[in-house]
Order: sequence, then structure tokens, then C-alpha cells
Amino acid sequence: MDANEAYAECEQITWSQARNFAYGIRLLPPPKRRALAAVYAFARRIDDIGDGDLPASDKTAQLEAARAQVDALADAAGVPDDPVLLALADAGRRFAIPLAAFGELIDGCLADVNQATYETFDDLLWYCRCVAGSIGRLSLGIYGAKDPARQTRMADDLGVALQLTNILRDVREDYLNGRVYLPAEDLAKFGCELTLGQPEPFQTDAQKARFASLVEFEAARAREWYASGMRLLATIDRRSAACTGAMAGIYRRLLERIASQPSAVLQGRMSLPPGEKALVAVQALSGIDRWRIARSRGDNSPQPPRREATSADRADRADRQAGR
Repeated sequence: MDANEAYAECEQITWSQARNFAYGIRLLPPPKRRALAAVYAFARRIDDIGDGDLPASDKTAQLEAARAQVDALADAAGVPDDPVLLALADAGRRFAIPLAAFGELIDGCLADVNQATYETFDDLLWYCRCVAGSIGRLSLGIYGAKDPARQTRMADDLGVALQLTNILRDVREDYLNGRVYLPAEDLAKFGCELTLGQPEPFQTDAQKARFASLVEFEAARAREWYASGMRLLATIDRRSAACTGAMAGIYRRLLERIASQPSAVLQGRMSLPPGEKALVAVQALSGIDRWRIARSRGDNSPQPPRREATSADRADRADRQAGR
């Protein structure tokens, strides 16, 4: 199998399984589109291991095997015979993809396998950066970065926003699978209890009302991370910005739908209809969001989220104050 055939298989995986990301990836020029499809295909493989039905010990072994595979790619150790790895290796030679970020994705999946829970938002932030920020950093390697340190922080922030949206969307599904991602301190703050083993989460009207208040709080938090992460659009080329804007735009609309109908996530997974997703992609391709963000840059540009400012956020502010 040659690289072209390997990329074709990665694209087939992407178009068939990336229900939201595919709308953005299709907007890239062919070389970048194929490379990002390879990144998605391998990330999907890792996710599928973590979400599968195997015993925890088998999942751990397979995830560690995936880590060894990507480490071998980073060391350029031979030519893989696996089509996804072959395409990823080729993409890694063509673009400055930080392949080590897959290790963080694997760390996040291992946390899922071990049924980790999160006491504080800072604890959850680590998980979000592992499973979603890592994808942002991998994508940025394909887009091309003129100011890597600063743009990496933006990509990371956008990944956090997307993952927070996922967590709100999948509250019921995750609960039924024995997983709770919402921080314990936030649940306690709003008088919400998620006791695993019950048929459904938040069964009474009073519990649902408290959950709605919690969703409003978490949605406001996610909006801050979107505001910070979306600044990335003004720093990358038009087609890469369209790709990112389409993916983030779909999730941001989904967040607003969740915020307006919190009880709906307790009934099943929410999603946007295909026509609305396509509309978001068209708007992203028009460049209007990128133009608006570019106009707002400077002293009045969106600041990194204030509530959970990390060391990276503080460094970003220091750079701006120094006029870098």
C-alpha cells in the first residue's frame, strides 16, 4: 500500500465517522485535508479503544501499544504497514505535527478506562487539555504556526471549549456508562447529585431544575473558553481558519442549544441537523468570523478565561503587555 491509498482509507474513516469535524476538514486544501484526516483516523482509533467493551486491562494494553506506535513514528523507525500509521507517518514528514500530543490523548483515555472523576474544574481542565487540546495542537501543526507558543495556547483553549460542550451534551450517555465528568464541586454548588447505578440521572423535577442552573453555569464557562480559543482564526491562513471555524461554530451552536434546553440532554444526545451544520461551514468559508476576530484584536480582543487562568494564560497576557 502506498501513501495515497493510506490517505484514502483515512479519509473514508473521517467522512463516515466524524459527524461534526468532517464539515471543517473538507474545507482544507488537499494536502492539509489528507493530513488532518490521518490525525483524525488515529485519534478515532484511540477513542474507540477507550470506549470499547474490552476489560480495562485489555484496553490499557491496547492504549499503551498505540503509544508505542506513535513513539515509533516520531523516531522514524521503519515504514508502517498499517494504512492509518502509514498516512500519519507521511503527514508527519510533510508538516510540523507534534506527534507526542497523541500521548496526551492516550493519557486522557486511560483516565476514562480507570473511571476517573474530577473534584475541581482544574482537575477536569487537565482531562480536557489531554483529549481535546491535544487535537487542537496536532491540527495547528498542519495549519502552520507563525507564533507557535501563543497559537498553541489558543488551540488548547478552543479544545477545552469543545470538550466542555461534549461533556454537557453527553451527560446522560456518560452517566449510563458509569462516567461522571462534571466537577464534584460544581455539582455540590448547585445541589446536584449523580449517584451511579440509578436508572436515570436527575429524575425529579427539583433535580432537573437544579441541573438546569448547573448547565447555565457550565455554558457560561465554556463561552469564555470559546472566546479565547476562537482568536486562533485570525492568526492562521483562510482555509485553515475556515476548517477551525466550521468545527468550532457547530459546537458553539450546539452549546447554545443545550443552554436553552438543559433538560433535553437528559433525554438523549442533542445534535444540529445536517443543513444547519452545512450553513455553519459555508459561513466559516466566507471568512466573516475570521474578519470579525481580526478586527477585534488588540487591547479589546477577547482575553483568556478569567475564572481558571492557567500559567499559559498568564504568559499570554504578559506577552501582550510587553507588546510582543
